Amino acid sequence: MLAKRIIPCLDIKDGQTVKGTNFLNLRQAGDPIELGKTYSRQGADELVYLDITASHEGRKTFTQLVKRIAQEINIPFTVGGGINELSDVDRLLNAGADKVSINSAALRNPGLIDEIATHFGSQVCVVAIDAKCVDDIIHPNGDPNIDGEWICHINGGRVPTERRLFDWAKEVNERGAGEILFTSMNHDGVKNGFADAALRKLSDLLTIPVIASGGAGCKEHFLNTFANGHSDAALAASVFHFGEIPIPELKAYLADNGINVRL
Repeated sequence: MLAKRIIPCLDIKDGQTVKGTNFLNLRQAGDPIELGKTYSRQGADELVYLDITASHEGRKTFTQLVKRIAQEINIPFTVGGGINELSDVDRLLNAGADKVSINSAALRNPGLIDEIATHFGSQVCVVAIDAKCVDDIIHPNGDPNIDGEWICHINGGRVPTERRLFDWAKEVNERGAGEILFTSMNHDGVKNGFADAALRKLSDLLTIPVIASGGAGCKEHFLNTFANGHSDAALAASVFHFGEIPIPELKAYLADNGINVRL
């Protein structure tokens, strides 16, 4: 069995790392390069850098920042935000990124997934899906109803679309994406645990890895998403940025509880 991955996520706005709750109320979290170096030393498996206002403001991801990250950090990292065409992917890969994450652009132009997979390989293409459950039905474990209306959003969670989570994820898989990064907007920043029921349904539906995002608050939440959500990787931000969960401690805990992680 492949080792489960721990992935710190650094949301970038104006060159600084920020973190919010339910995609709003952003606060400063530190220098993106220094944080990345710290996570690399601590044993993070990968990093994700997202320029969270790029699509909304119509900007390109900061290529210079990507170059500096590549010079300083020795673990794989993914870059997302404002990627709309193959030339954007080429620019970021040449700057040193290992993968690119697309979200809004993929929903607007699904063929972009096929193009990236064909030109650069599926392993380069991570499709991020920000979805919100709009049903009132809540399961006893606190998860929104997985059979309800999970609406995909674009532009950093600002704009709802007509696409539904599971149908869109299946199409993303079929078009050749290498993995899916699913963020439950209901869970983001709340620290009550990942959307494990929805993640399990995604993992059972798809043939590509699923990265869990949104809701990490304690070590048990990571254990639950691997054991119950069948997630292939778990992404988190504030619990790492603000020192609430040290990565070596988290990995030791997971290993002690039977999860295959790289120590």
